[in-house]
Amino acid sequence: MRTLKYAILGLINRKPSTGYDITKEFNDALVEFWYAKHSQIYPELKKLTDEGLISYETVIQGEKLEKKLYTITESGKKDLQKWLAEDEPLEPTPKDIFRLKAYFCDEMDTDTLLKQFKSQLDKHTERLNYLKNSMEELLKEKDISKVPSSGFGDYIVLRGAIMRENAYVDWLFDCIKKITEGL
Repeated sequence: MRTLKYAILGLINRKPSTGYDITKEFNDALVEFWYAKHSQIYPELKKLTDEGLISYETVIQGEKLEKKLYTITESGKKDLQKWLAEDEPLEPTPKDIFRLKAYFCDEMDTDTLLKQFKSQLDKHTERLNYLKNSMEELLKEKDISKVPSSGFGDYIVLRGAIMRENAYVDWLFDCIKKITEGL
């Protein structure tokens, strides 16, 4: 399945967008749960255009800069709706390099182990603070009271990311406590 296809269709369905706009959305709004490189997005836009799921108009920005503004077609909306209604199987657990290292902690001395856990705690605390700040901004900018709406969708995904990071930080604190105090 080309999941990137549906991510792009969903973004364009929200509002007409350029390839740059779509890349920016992946780097900003979707980054906590989905990832796509610039080099993946443009070929997918071509495929979606060839399949008749999106269309574009060329607009001039400034004096000479041409850009393509993509919009979703009726066929694209139907395809997106069909995909949204499908029940997806549970994805495999995402890879976590740090947890893999933690699994082999018996090969580290206590100082190295503690250093690794404290480093991860700093990184995840920083991410958690970023997510909480993002939530504050979201609540100022978007109406989340309507279900379903893009504001509500943004809220529930961001809320899930905050919960995930809270759980990870709690786990790190627990591990650090066990390392320093013993089991």
